[in-house]
Amino acid sequence: MPRLESGNSSRRGFLKTFAAASVAAVGGGAALSRAADPMEAQAGGGPQTNSEKKVVAIQIPAVSFSDEGVDKVLDTVQERAGVNTLLIAVFSYGRGIEGRQIPGHPLPDHGVQKYDTDTFHGGDYAEVHAEYYGDTIFKNFRAPDLGSFDVLGEVIPKAKQRGMKSICWFEDVYNPRLLDNFEKAAEVDVYGRKTGQACLNNPYVRNFLSSLVEDWTKSYDVDGVMWCSERQGPLNHAIDAHNGRTTLTCFCQYCTQKGEQQGINVQRARQGFMHLDQWVRAAWTQPRPSDGYFVSFWRLLLEYPEILAWEKFWTDSQQEVYGRIYGTVKSINRNVLAGFHIMHLNSFSPFYRAEQDYRKIRQHADVLKVVMYNNCAGPRMTRYVDTVHSTIWQDSPAESVLEMYYNILGYNGEAPLGKLSTTGFSSDYVYRETKRALADVQLARVPMPGLSADFVAPPSKREIPGVPQEILIYPGIDIDIPTAKGEKQTQPDDVRGAMKAAFSAGAPGVILSRKYSEMKLDNLSGAGAALKDLGIKT
Repeated sequence: MPRLESGNSSRRGFLKTFAAASVAAVGGGAALSRAADPMEAQAGGGPQTNSEKKVVAIQIPAVSFSDEGVDKVLDTVQERAGVNTLLIAVFSYGRGIEGRQIPGHPLPDHGVQKYDTDTFHGGDYAEVHAEYYGDTIFKNFRAPDLGSFDVLGEVIPKAKQRGMKSICWFEDVYNPRLLDNFEKAAEVDVYGRKTGQACLNNPYVRNFLSSLVEDWTKSYDVDGVMWCSERQGPLNHAIDAHNGRTTLTCFCQYCTQKGEQQGINVQRARQGFMHLDQWVRAAWTQPRPSDGYFVSFWRLLLEYPEILAWEKFWTDSQQEVYGRIYGTVKSINRNVLAGFHIMHLNSFSPFYRAEQDYRKIRQHADVLKVVMYNNCAGPRMTRYVDTVHSTIWQDSPAESVLEMYYNILGYNGEAPLGKLSTTGFSSDYVYRETKRALADVQLARVPMPGLSADFVAPPSKREIPGVPQEILIYPGIDIDIPTAKGEKQTQPDDVRGAMKAAFSAGAPGVILSRKYSEMKLDNLSGAGAALKDLGIKT
């Protein structure tokens, strides 16, 4: 595959092409009730027509292209869902974005009718060009399960012929058993034990991520890269810990040194998290404290404010990696999009939501995929309430905890706890969350002192005279993400309603998730029905 030269077109033209729809579409508006149809909020009440081209993207694992053939997959997603952008899953060791259907859940009505439990391995499903990985410790990470199949080399040319864009979709999921030298990159917990997660302050990890995007951006005619890092800091891990497990990280040599350089008392932070771990375990197994659960939890934070300092340190470190990826891409070709995935916890936890400040993230991103999976949101929110009710909110009934969270997050009118796992969230949730995200990225840019060089975007992103500074928001719409028996299952009208809600709220695009290899064709067609309802052509 020939190497591509760095792009030299102006940033103005680049943003004009990709951002026009969001700039034109963003608007205000009060939240609707659950009973309201978001479409009724549109002027005129009829189908929307829009001359701006909307993005309809879909996440597809490499195995689907290998199993079904590239042309057949492209035919299917174009004809049924109007897809014009591919999020091609290139790198992961996890089954969230790679592989066939997860065993134990029904196979969809397309693809090979067999689970790949015995063959799934993970890794990089594109050709690995060794010259880009000289500064990394990971060497044998080419996925072997599909043989020599090069997902980018096979898919991108055929997508281009159809006018479809291709984004490299990769995930912060590794397998320590399969990845050489992983122990040199692992997070270290508060007790000094190495974990199965990669430390985001580890220079080997940062170099590896930069090398991946450099390889893909230089070796293939890609239109963008998007990184998925579904992780959270140690305080949030403690708050929603479940199944008797807490993972409080990272205290490796790199984090410890960096924290001390930033003026954090690392030893106090470590002591605080040890006490927090003990508090969580006591909440599960011991009688109620005399002052109650929340008071004793808050007292611990007052005693160890370093806990909050370390939580912010972890989150800032993750977002520095966003900046590293963004800077790498833009140094090669400014016309290639760089984007990031905001995980579903953003819809459940006000603590996690507070850390996902779009005003910060926008400084090093062209697009955010904000997860708004309304179908599986019901079971997921039910489980989340169960976990936080076992720790900080044991003083109140679980039903009251959910009601409080609805009030805080703006979800009034969604299903009560007893029905939530079977009904999911409404399409109005998608509408509200889209509005909120679009409003947040419009906020005036504020100075962010104390950020590292990796975090701050280059001048071309921060100051472009005459070019709007908004970034693109693509809501993630779920189709057949596996849920348990008796829990909410996706129906075509669910997809149709969520799509209509996202576009009616002003989204310039959507991303059909989580992976094509899970999706039933009729449910995928729900996306196409929504486009027809709205009069949107892709």
